[in-house]
Amino acid sequence: MHFDINIFFLSFIPLFVAIDVIGLVPIFLALTNEMTEEQKKKLTTQATLTGLIISLVFVFCGRLIFDYLGITENDFRIGGGIVLLVLAVVDLLSTGGETTRHTPDMTVGVVPIGIPLIIGPAALTTLLIIVDSYGYFAAVVALLANMLLVWVVFRYSIFIIRLLGAAGAKAFAKIFSILMAAIAVMMIRLGVVGIINSLS
Repeated sequence: MHFDINIFFLSFIPLFVAIDVIGLVPIFLALTNEMTEEQKKKLTTQATLTGLIISLVFVFCGRLIFDYLGITENDFRIGGGIVLLVLAVVDLLSTGGETTRHTPDMTVGVVPIGIPLIIGPAALTTLLIIVDSYGYFAAVVALLANMLLVWVVFRYSIFIIRLLGAAGAKAFAKIFSILMAAIAVMMIRLGVVGIINSLS
């Protein structure tokens, strides 16, 4: 399979923005606050694998589900774009004042860290758009690269938060939300244009 570096970046960057791993670092640290270093290592692997498996299933089975429901590529672009836009706006308007329960329960690696924090509606929507635009190979490569990055960031999250500071991590999260909103508008625009072209 031919590897195109331009397609890789065009696939990797939207998914990177949708996952927003830097913005997840404060939440990850809060959820694992009372865990030992060994528990955090295991949970990081558990959460990453959970997100990866769910994503791969969605990548390869999502199209079959859409065909069964009669959903077109343009329908999904518009619907997915609206979902991304809502998620971005909600994140931009949130104050971050919510309190998080600190628990050593290892199941948080599956829910909520694996799903829906790492791989949520925004990431799943972006993955299917990548499949429609660049194919399965590009989607899988972009997903694997992002999941590797997620694992590295979570594994060394304590050092990243010390480097950026809590305020810095929140600032990055807001920047990613703005980029996500812009990508959402682009998706809606492409969907509308596609429908208009199909009718003409």
